[in-house]
Amino acid sequence: MADIGARIGRWVTVEMLIAFAVLVTAPFWIEAVGLYQYLGVEVLIWMIYALGFNLLLGYTGKPSFGHGAYFGIGAYAFGLAQHHVMTNIWLGIAFAILAAGVAGAMVATFISHRRGIYFALMTIAFGQVFWFTAVKWHAVTGGEDGLQNIPRPDVFSISLKENEALYYFALVFFCIVVIALWRLIHSPFGKVIKAIKQNEMRAGFIGYNVRLFKFLVFTISAGIAGLAGGLFAMAQGSAYPDVMSLQVSGLVVMMTLIGGGFVSFWGPVLGTIIFFVARDILGALTETWLLWYGLMFIVVVLFKPEGLAGIWQDLTRSRRSRKESVEASPLPSLRR
Repeated sequence: MADIGARIGRWVTVEMLIAFAVLVTAPFWIEAVGLYQYLGVEVLIWMIYALGFNLLLGYTGKPSFGHGAYFGIGAYAFGLAQHHVMTNIWLGIAFAILAAGVAGAMVATFISHRRGIYFALMTIAFGQVFWFTAVKWHAVTGGEDGLQNIPRPDVFSISLKENEALYYFALVFFCIVVIALWRLIHSPFGKVIKAIKQNEMRAGFIGYNVRLFKFLVFTISAGIAGLAGGLFAMAQGSAYPDVMSLQVSGLVVMMTLIGGGFVSFWGPVLGTIIFFVARDILGALTETWLLWYGLMFIVVVLFKPEGLAGIWQDLTRSRRSRKESVEASPLPSLRR
């Protein structure tokens, strides 16, 4: 039994169980706090997207500023599968992951040997190529109008037409992605990509095929973005090129950095929640909410690059050190 518990502990943590419990109960209280059911679906989808993106940025240290391309490819692949192959949700999800993963692998083939600013600039260039293709290839993508009337197929005879049902469907994929990524980054593979982040040249000198690992990380990250894109197409009932634009690609970067993806696995999750809460609360107060969100991003990057997760870690560390200093201090002697 102890061995079974140890194996489970390698896959599931207390933080995961708490996060899953909160998300499972969200449909019951989300409207009571002034929000709405579809927001929960949207947040879950972008959490999946941001977690996959953070595998590339936070753990490998490779910035991709055109990652929205793979999110959009996943959305289009899901829609095209439903319209032209078969109305089947599993087929659509498989097409979304496969199409985005293949696109990511193609790009990674050309850029995995690059470093620094050259890597980042090439991700922008390829992202713009995919965006331009989506806009101009009217026969396949529908051009600027996108693909419309994408259905939400049933799952085991359960209808997903209601947002609450779709929320729980997306939650299942969120849980799978969280557990899989957690295990991946705590595996030998994860140790190698962390070494690449610390010093790419040194990782190569000690015998690791750095180019291959960067290729694999980029492909996995693109595939997860495609999964999120497929869910997004199902939620929206459409797929359109705007989600592939440079501006929308930048949003996932901001979410990851504000949340603290460089120092915490849960940073992208926190950053996604902050973004959508800011969008809905600040958006209700002013049309320039994105300006204020951008200013918050600037402040965080300038004064606390580790993000909100870094602030929380500092507070926890400070509290622990004070507690240890109090426990270590000798008791005052009693005078007679």
